[in-house]
Amino acid sequence: MPTPAKGPRLGGSPAHERLMLANLATALFEHKRITTTETRAKRLRPVAEKLITLAKRGDLHARRKVMTTVRRKDVVAELFEETAPKFAERHGGYTRITKIGPRKGDNAPMAVIELVLEPVSPKQATVREADAATRRAAQKASAAPVVESETAAAEETGATEESPIEEAVAQQGSAPDENLSGQEAGEQKAAAAEQSAAAAEEQARDATQDPGVTRPKGSH
Repeated sequence: MPTPAKGPRLGGSPAHERLMLANLATALFEHKRITTTETRAKRLRPVAEKLITLAKRGDLHARRKVMTTVRRKDVVAELFEETAPKFAERHGGYTRITKIGPRKGDNAPMAVIELVLEPVSPKQATVREADAATRRAAQKASAAPVVESETAAAEETGATEESPIEEAVAQQGSAPDENLSGQEAGEQKAAAAEQSAAAAEEQARDATQDPGVTRPKGSH
């Protein structure tokens, strides 16, 4: 909605300007189009569109706020019951200003301000929905690589954190095996030495205790 222009006011005082815009809005809602000066049409547009927005709400509070500007009850009733439902599918842009030739006499620029009562075409609604879907798809597509990159970074971080632990566990698992193999080798050597010593002692004992052993003849 256009913002009200700054600078000199219409009429001689703020109250005069307010009443002038109220009368113009009443005439616009009653006749649906009016011819006035270009400056008044531009100043009337934000006032009229604000009143139409309140009429689209349709509640009692909105009706009372409109009544503070438009004093005629028949015009307010027509605005709420007949005109506002025609703007249900239109989001803004309720008025149209068309410039016409200058006024005779003072050569003031003139314009026609009217209500845009044409229904919104299905093509425009389809195009608006397609644009909204395209924007949503673009937002999802732009958000997806960020999530994938964060997931990949988290996986790489987890892999780098897990690899030293796995290496330490592997080293701890291999160290006892090496120690155990050395201990087993020593125990096997000791067992072999004990067996050889026991066998030598048994042979010596058998040689001394066997009575059938004879000495050679040449010996004394």
